[in-house]
Amino acid sequence: MPVTRTATTVWTGTLFEGSGEVTLNSSGLGTYAVNWPARSAEPNGTTSPEELIAAAHSSCFSMAFSNGLANNNTPATTLTTSAAVEFTPGTGITGIALTVEGVVAGLSEEEFVRLASAAKEGCPVSQALKAVPITLTATLA
Repeated sequence: MPVTRTATTVWTGTLFEGSGEVTLNSSGLGTYAVNWPARSAEPNGTTSPEELIAAAHSSCFSMAFSNGLANNNTPATTLTTSAAVEFTPGTGITGIALTVEGVVAGLSEEEFVRLASAAKEGCPVSQALKAVPITLTATLA
């Protein structure tokens, strides 16, 4: 059965001078400020669509990878994943770099990288973001 998650943004003003607030409705975890400078310069305590995409991608990839490792009978002790979403004003999102470091007993570096690559390809958020290049760096700790 499909599951739907929602967020709502209320924006006031123009793109460059305005600002908004994004509310994570499904989880109720909070409301966060968004504005153009957070996308195109320093965040200064304000989030951006790209940061939210990075959060979604790093968490989805970690879930997919942990499942792949468990199915390989080599469950991870820990996976630490970061996603860096590159935004170029006037162009848009131009790339995403996933980096994962894992603690996994009984697994070679080569097999770790192979399973990480499979997780990158199979992750639902990676699937949704196929329009941009996604790179992966995977290492055992």
